[in-house]
Amino acid sequence: MEEQAFRQAVEDHRDVVFRIALTYLRDRADADDVAQDVFLKLLKSDTHFESWEHLRRWLIRVTINECKSLFRKPWRRVEDIENLADSLSTAQEETKAVLSDVMRLPERFRVPIMLYYYLGFSTSEIAELLHVPAATVRTRLARGRSKLKFILEEGDREIQPDQAGLRVRPSR
Repeated sequence: MEEQAFRQAVEDHRDVVFRIALTYLRDRADADDVAQDVFLKLLKSDTHFESWEHLRRWLIRVTINECKSLFRKPWRRVEDIENLADSLSTAQEETKAVLSDVMRLPERFRVPIMLYYYLGFSTSEIAELLHVPAATVRTRLARGRSKLKFILEEGDREIQPDQAGLRVRPSR
């Protein structure tokens, strides 16, 4: 990959790569490491990308794979969710609290919710990224929302999705 194209790819996609890694790993330092590894793989890759969308999908797939491989390492530790919530620099306290609650969800629900609501992917795009049917993604989103609602009610927080930083999107 040419240097200028690589620099542009890093600039355009570093936030998405980092957010996905943070969603999986729940640790900023590990997410930074994964993001660096992903962009190193891009730099060394001989893959020809037909479009920026093709590049974006490749980066997301590699990010997910790197996160999964990090989980297999014996030294991997899971950080306390409170530490993650404290380290996030969000403007609103409610968004921070809801994000903390989202991060408490099991991975199969947490990842689709983050990709759909926080990163703006469609259910079909998420299905392709996670290698599952779109119907499975929709089911996981519905069950994840249900679990999140229970968590929010358990904490006695009356928060609407749009107040929590979740974009209210029509179902597909």
